[in-house]
Amino acid sequence: MTRTVVIADDEPVTRMDLSEILEDAGYNVVATVADGFDAIEMCREFKPDLILMDVKMPLLNGLKAAKIISQEKLTNCVILLTAYSGQEFVEEAKNLGVMGYLVKPINDRSLLPAIEIALSKSKQIESIKKDALKAKKQVEDRKIIEKAKGVLIDTYGLTEESAYNRIRKLSMNKRCSMRQIANAILLNSKS
Repeated sequence: MTRTVVIADDEPVTRMDLSEILEDAGYNVVATVADGFDAIEMCREFKPDLILMDVKMPLLNGLKAAKIISQEKLTNCVILLTAYSGQEFVEEAKNLGVMGYLVKPINDRSLLPAIEIALSKSKQIESIKKDALKAKKQVEDRKIIEKAKGVLIDTYGLTEESAYNRIRKLSMNKRCSMRQIANAILLNSKS
């Protein structure tokens, strides 16, 4: 699977060098741009696996662009490139959740391993986020089902097990989730 990359740097030579390094390593560079505004637009268009972005660029700098890219979830992996190694830049980058921060000059020996680590970490983080969302949904489902069980127990004098089994059986018969059946029971009880 070829990974897609957007490169944002105001120096044409740097864009060309980075593009060449990445394409030689098997990456698909889908866009190269000169400012943060265009970087955001290209991320919206291509949803790349990775964006390599200079910090200091005209119109919109890399840190501000990274913030928008992260907020809009346009890519899971932002690596900042910069000539600046000042702590204030590093702190801001950390707060934005970027996956890497490389100080120029960049060469393939430092760039490629940093990209692979960053992509791997972003994939792990994305997996953790998906698992957390799934767990949250399961808890919400369980709460709604418990409320519906309570309605069935109060209305029909069922045991907890019988109420659960009734919801489950309706779910199977109607070919829908137990949450949907529980929601219907709760809606019906309010009328």
